[in-house]
Amino acid sequence: PKPNPTLSTMASSSPVRSSSPRGLSDSSSPVNYNTPGSTPNRTPRTPRSLSSHVPRTPTSAVTPNRRNELGSQSRHMIPSSQHEGKMQLSSSSRVDPVSRSVIWGTTVSVQDTMNKFINFFDEFVDERTGEPLYPQLLKEILEEDARHINLNCKNLHDFDADLYRQLVFYPAEIIPIFDMCIDRIIQRDYPSQAENQDRIQVRTFNLTDVKSMRELDPKDIDTMVAIKGMVIRCSGVVPDMMSAFFQCVNCGNTEEVPIDRGRIDEPTTCSNCKLKHSMRIIHNRCSFSDKQILKIQETPDSIPQGETPHTVTVFTFGDLVDVAKPGDRVEITGIYRAKPKRVSNRQRAQHSLFETFVDVLHIRKTTKNRFGAENAKVDKESEYFTPFEESDNVASISNERVQELKELAEDPDIYEKLKNSLAPSIFEMDDVKKGILCQLFGGANKKFEKSQRDNFRGEINILLCGDPGVSKSQLLQYVHKLAPRGIYTSGKGSSAVGLTAYVTKDPNTGEMVLESGALVLSDRGICCIDEFDKMSESTRSILHEVMEQQTVSIAKAGIVCTLNARTSILASANPVESRYDVSKSVVANINLLPTILSRFDLIYLILDKPSEAHDRRLAKHLVEMYSKQGKKASESEIPIDLLTDYISYARMNIQPKISEEAADELIRAYVDMRQVGQQGGSKNVVTATTRQLESLIRLSEALAKMTFSEVVTVEDVKEATRLINVATQNAATDPVTGLIDMDLITTGQSAGDRKRMSEIADAIRELLGAKSTKVSKLDDVVKDLNEQASLPVKKQDLRVVVSLLQDEGFLSYTKKTDIVRVL
Repeated sequence: PKPNPTLSTMASSSPVRSSSPRGLSDSSSPVNYNTPGSTPNRTPRTPRSLSSHVPRTPTSAVTPNRRNELGSQSRHMIPSSQHEGKMQLSSSSRVDPVSRSVIWGTTVSVQDTMNKFINFFDEFVDERTGEPLYPQLLKEILEEDARHINLNCKNLHDFDADLYRQLVFYPAEIIPIFDMCIDRIIQRDYPSQAENQDRIQVRTFNLTDVKSMRELDPKDIDTMVAIKGMVIRCSGVVPDMMSAFFQCVNCGNTEEVPIDRGRIDEPTTCSNCKLKHSMRIIHNRCSFSDKQILKIQETPDSIPQGETPHTVTVFTFGDLVDVAKPGDRVEITGIYRAKPKRVSNRQRAQHSLFETFVDVLHIRKTTKNRFGAENAKVDKESEYFTPFEESDNVASISNERVQELKELAEDPDIYEKLKNSLAPSIFEMDDVKKGILCQLFGGANKKFEKSQRDNFRGEINILLCGDPGVSKSQLLQYVHKLAPRGIYTSGKGSSAVGLTAYVTKDPNTGEMVLESGALVLSDRGICCIDEFDKMSESTRSILHEVMEQQTVSIAKAGIVCTLNARTSILASANPVESRYDVSKSVVANINLLPTILSRFDLIYLILDKPSEAHDRRLAKHLVEMYSKQGKKASESEIPIDLLTDYISYARMNIQPKISEEAADELIRAYVDMRQVGQQGGSKNVVTATTRQLESLIRLSEALAKMTFSEVVTVEDVKEATRLINVATQNAATDPVTGLIDMDLITTGQSAGDRKRMSEIADAIRELLGAKSTKVSKLDDVVKDLNEQASLPVKKQDLRVVVSLLQDEGFLSYTKKTDIVRVL
């Protein structure tokens, strides 16, 4: 008996070859991966896997019983009356050997499968439009000159469950049949385009059952599976041989040998001179396709307790290469395969141990609960453009959705509705939610030819600082689940290399390669960092470059490069002593360097202040959430799928420009913020810097995006100014004078504190210089100063001043004995 093609695939030397029928599809099939078929100047042959007779039923050890049962049932699924009508595509179909063929090892009729698929393709009606979906989709694909058509398996399951089960159990045989059906439909409906059109591939997605990586077992081998995870590594694009070109060294005769089930058989005898073992391969005449290896890791929500995340190796080919990038959350649909490990790369001997992988048919990134990061329908010059279309939506559905979004944007209360829809389970915190909304929409990334800088960042960074138990971490979790790309990490559990990139040895090649860290994986997304104050200084210093230049520079193990980290930072920090002390500055409360604090566009202080009315409303809100009925969604809330589509459309298609009136308002607002510090009579107080002006511009652009406005208006600038005043300027208020002083953020010390420290230093110089003895105790110095000064001097402040005088060389201070010695 002939070998089973399923087991032949497992034992092949290449992990990506299929046992697909030779006469049914060409090298463009997503499961054939360069298996030859209907190539020019080549007569199609009846494939071995499509025998004209039904072979002996394999044993249960070779073919599972469920497949035999499925084949037996599927043999009689289509009545003979359905073979007429639309299946009369051409006269050649009556004598086609395919009409009396079955899939090898089963009783699944190829002709019945073709009839059922063409019937589904022509007659499936989309509920959204009330018209046949796939004929319209095929028309748009031909107009756009695309090379694949996406098939929603849920639609196939609803229309014909038996055909869906055959597709899942025999993807390597069924999908090439689908490819051939599409080719015949094009010849039937579009004969003028059939000659010049490349074979269109069918890419299946949206299976009814999405498996966890841990659920994949040997019974799933050679079946179609769908898994979810995050891409953590992408290899480079490597050539994968489609056909080999051989030349005789004796007579020069040439012969081209296509790949068959992962093997290329070298001709042993020249067909011209009959000399044995005289053929040599000519590499630059061979045909190759693109190939890429990805590593997919489990998402945190699917990892059992106490377990570490699993990874799965997947292979992409052709136009799926470079579609997924590290950091993408994807749903992979493909064929689960296994191959034996080789003892050595130089030997053909193989272990009995098999390694598994997935040959990818379709990559899906977008989900209804996250806003999109890429789209095939945007302008090709846009940073959000991707050449791979992953949905089966026709243009009418897409246009209808866009019209719905534009009508929603015209609502005068859209700003309040968006705020109410963001984390509705969290009570109030309206201004904080508005600031996070601005972060989700983002500003416009600008490039100016006249400027020396290539890029002005549009990402907005936000810091939430306050007491424990005020929903800071809940807000971070909500934003993390909403963003398409992004990593949620904790300050104590993060290292410098974990945030940027680390060097490791590639297990396949043995070369040193870079693995992306959290910030690089969050490129074009949001990186949420909890417990920001508990980060080490070395880890926190990494963020300086990321938060301003949007890059990560690496120089490790001979690898020198600059990685993109165009990410927004959403961080939360707790006070040093667990509770926020209003008599201290933000820097003193959360113990962060001023250089980090100045890079945040908005710094929110979230304090837990007792108030009977507020506490009663909060308690009522929480009790309603925990009750059996739960809190009902209000009419002002937008559904999550509509909210994510709204944010996606605004980020990709709306790039607002600043009008002249808005520019004048920005200048006036900045000047007013600078003048606030001079109201108390002090001219040294800095209340705003140029970073606050850039923050105003980014916030104004984000607010304009919320209304789908192409122009930033004066109202947008005023609201951005209000958000700055509510958030950042509260954090910059001097607790002693009550005045706004941006020096608290930029230097960690207010202008008043610096002046006071200078006066104490002068008084110490005068006091110690007048004494006859050069040695004094610190307590005596404090006592003498308090007798002379109008305001009491604290010992803690005196120690700061003494350390400064010690640096100047005026005195020396011994901390153990608390003794000051004048030099």
